[in-house]
Amino acid sequence: MARIEDIPQPTRDAVLAIPCPSFETTPFVAGRPLAERRIAIVSSAALIRRGDAPFAFGSAEVRFLPASVPTEDILVSHVSINFDRAGFQTDVNVVYPIDRLRELAQAGSIGGVADTHYTVMGSTDPAGMADAADRIAAQLAAEGVDSVVLSPV
Repeated sequence: MARIEDIPQPTRDAVLAIPCPSFETTPFVAGRPLAERRIAIVSSAALIRRGDAPFAFGSAEVRFLPASVPTEDILVSHVSINFDRAGFQTDVNVVYPIDRLRELAQAGSIGGVADTHYTVMGSTDPAGMADAADRIAAQLAAEGVDSVVLSPV
């Protein structure tokens, strides 16, 4: 991860100028034990399937990744001078921990792995992400997914 002082101008100013929402309350969330939860991944690595068009810079779209896509067919299309792909190139699970979720499900530590996972482009203005967030939430509900692993890049 880049330190703010290492990010070149004018990118540094743009990042610092992004408004951060404030919330009047902090919701308390309780639920079933982890061993009963179905879990999906939400990644900001702009993941694509081999052969798909990459995400456009600053894109506010979301793409759905079926859990059945082989990990060797998953690529990163995140564009940033501050993003080091070395970890991903060594192990896809660094940004898309699908194999670790499968292992946890096999061991009974989690209830199951979702059929669909989600990816967006990092470094996108959050103000434009409402439609993507709504699409993700709707699909999570439709599939009965009650927990997510957030994998920010």
